[in-house]
Amino acid sequence: MAQTTVRQLAEVVGTPVDRLLTQLAEAGIQVGDPDAAISDDQKMQLLSHLRQSHGENSSSEPRKITLKRRSVSEIKMTGSQGRAKTVSVEVRKQRTYVKRSAVMEEEAKRRAEEDAVRQAELDVLRAAEAKVAAEKKAIDDAKRAVEEQERKAKQDEDAKRKQEAESHARADAERRRAEADARREADEEDRRMRAALPKGKPGVATPAAPAPGAAPADAHTRYGRDQLHVAGGLSNKRKGKKPGKSRGHVNVQMEAKHGFEKPVAPQVREVLIPETITVGELAQRMAVKANEVIKIMMGMGAMATINQIIDQDTATLVVHEMGHTPKLQKESDVEEKALQTAATQGEEVTRAPVVTVMGHVDHGKTSLLDYIRKTRVAAREAGGITQHIGAYHVQTDKGAITFLDTPGHAAFTAMRARGAKVTDIVVLVVAADDGVMPQTVEAINHARAAEVPIVVAITKSDKPEANFDKVRTELSQHQIISEEWGGENIFVQVSAKTGTGIDKLLDSIIVQAEIMELKAVADGPATGFVLESSLEKGRGVVATVLVQKGKLKTGDILLAGHEFGRVRAMFDEAGERVDEAGPSMPALVLGLSGTPNAGDEALVVTDERKAREVALYRQGKFRDVKLARAQGAKLEDVFQQLAEGQKSLTLLIKSDVQGSAEALRDALSALSTDEIKVKVVASSVGGITESDVNLATASKAVIIGFNVRADAGARRLASEAGLDLRYYSVIYEAIDDVKKAMTGMLGTEIREQIVGLAEVRDVFRSSKLGAIAGCLVVEGYVKRNNPIRVLRNDVVIYQGALESLRRFKDDASEVRAGTECGIGVKDYNDVQPGDKIECYERVEVARTL
Repeated sequence: MAQTTVRQLAEVVGTPVDRLLTQLAEAGIQVGDPDAAISDDQKMQLLSHLRQSHGENSSSEPRKITLKRRSVSEIKMTGSQGRAKTVSVEVRKQRTYVKRSAVMEEEAKRRAEEDAVRQAELDVLRAAEAKVAAEKKAIDDAKRAVEEQERKAKQDEDAKRKQEAESHARADAERRRAEADARREADEEDRRMRAALPKGKPGVATPAAPAPGAAPADAHTRYGRDQLHVAGGLSNKRKGKKPGKSRGHVNVQMEAKHGFEKPVAPQVREVLIPETITVGELAQRMAVKANEVIKIMMGMGAMATINQIIDQDTATLVVHEMGHTPKLQKESDVEEKALQTAATQGEEVTRAPVVTVMGHVDHGKTSLLDYIRKTRVAAREAGGITQHIGAYHVQTDKGAITFLDTPGHAAFTAMRARGAKVTDIVVLVVAADDGVMPQTVEAINHARAAEVPIVVAITKSDKPEANFDKVRTELSQHQIISEEWGGENIFVQVSAKTGTGIDKLLDSIIVQAEIMELKAVADGPATGFVLESSLEKGRGVVATVLVQKGKLKTGDILLAGHEFGRVRAMFDEAGERVDEAGPSMPALVLGLSGTPNAGDEALVVTDERKAREVALYRQGKFRDVKLARAQGAKLEDVFQQLAEGQKSLTLLIKSDVQGSAEALRDALSALSTDEIKVKVVASSVGGITESDVNLATASKAVIIGFNVRADAGARRLASEAGLDLRYYSVIYEAIDDVKKAMTGMLGTEIREQIVGLAEVRDVFRSSKLGAIAGCLVVEGYVKRNNPIRVLRNDVVIYQGALESLRRFKDDASEVRAGTECGIGVKDYNDVQPGDKIECYERVEVARTL
């Protein structure tokens, strides 16, 4: 191996000899002479030292290295006058060496990226092929199902025909056997009678023998029974035998007629349809083949098989389409048999009226009840508004009254409807300063739908801006007319702050209740109505039940909707424990198996086994209906949504009470538009648990907690998954945030905004610039870089850009209104006096719902 000197190494790396000697000394290599040889180990030692001095890891190898070389040479040149010149020529060379492994690594990385792209394309193609194959398979399965059904129907028909033929053959054999037995018995009887007659005694007339082939004179009375008709000429008289002993053939004449007749008109049947039914069972009830029902459903755009479960609405449409009359089955036989308990019987007694306070939000409903109850309920409500139904039984000097306080926010429509459903009297609260508002009109409609009387309470009457005539006028437009104006509705001016008019309002309610003569049976099994339900820590399921008749006691077996249980404890609205609740009494009930839906009917049953059976049946029926409706989604709709790129916002709602969860779910689902759909994957009561976080993670949903919080495990799991947890205590704050999120998902759009308008007064021709329009800016401003439109008689004839904009002889970037200018339109020379040049700009605007 040839030795390399220090001087040669300095020339190779392109560094001065002195600097290289200094670097060698710093690396611990003692070399004093530039012509001294240096080994390969010393070179590696120098390289390692240089790497460390530049902050690089000594173990890492460079991916590429650049070498620079500079050489100087002299060239002697002779000038025109014979003088010699020496010119120094410096040549610089630079060469970069890339490590082969780095090149191979980059090449491998590039190939991996290309393979990933190709794999993604293959996955997309395979997914599309799989979808097409699945769709084709569904059609093939439907066709096979139809063919199988036809084959089975044909087999059943052949078997039926064979069975009928066998039955006819058996009947013929039995008939022939019976005829033979009858003939034998007749012959035996005839022989016995002939043998019993006297033979030739004097004085006794021997009856004349019947003529051959003739029937007896009295065939009905001769032997005490009807005789078969024997045809004449068939007596088969034998030689040497008496006529009485001859045996004749019995000819029984029967009319051969088929037992079935073809109907002369289409048969219209009344088909009983439960809430869920299979396609095969529906076809059987209409007495048609299942493939006919499947064809009808395919024509309606729904793919179905013979064993598929469909809901009641779909089955009704199919029955109508096939020309039959549907009959909807409301209650099942299971429930009817299980709930056949003794009716509540007994003497009816006067009960307290159930009064629902309804009206617009923040009109003082809860504050009015506060004054009556001497409490501070409104101060405890989030945001000062009621967000669930509150039930209070109040003992006043005028008598006992049960009040229901309903929310006034627009999202709680279902709660107000439930309040009006169970009420006897509606107190319509209208603020004297605001008058009739949207939820006021909605409350009037609910009260009219329930057919209950309305008592109007005009609140905030102590305010100086109160206008009672305005309230009466606005209510009269909705047929709510006061007694002072000749109407039937009682109007009372009240103030929850000073107590003005409260006694008069209570008197009006008691008088109205006396007129209605409200009565109910006070003893026996209780029936009622679930106003609200929630899940509380330490107490479990808590349901607010309003008893309508009977008496609810601790230990009763209560069936509420699809939940049941034994009443463990009951509490009144003040939290005091009670042992029983009579008619018109609200009670907080503990002991149900789950949270019933607000609005479910509650009743006491005698047998716990029957209650469990009905509850399980209702739960299964609810699942079947939900499954049938979920199967109603067509595959084409899913493909259309994917093609249109419809966005969706998925939510999971947890609330403190069932009514708030229902109201929040309905309000957020109503925000869906054609472009963005709000999808609520789950809505229930109780705190946020780990299972809720797992469901939200799987469905990529945002968790909304309404008056509830997540436990420690759920918070940790949500933090690890990066899940969005939102807490709210006021419903309209949640609605506003969801609207903002949907607005952000919409993105932005480009809009054109007109910024200026110029009128063409004259046109000048130039050989260089073409047609120059002399204009007067009449609106806004004209900018050089903005696009323009040329209008003639307010019709766009050209759209382009400005080529030049001048003010007198100087170029201008912008010309304001009231100023003259010269405008050159790019690539357009047909500008005429009287035209208008419209200048506009494109701006990016955020889209809104």
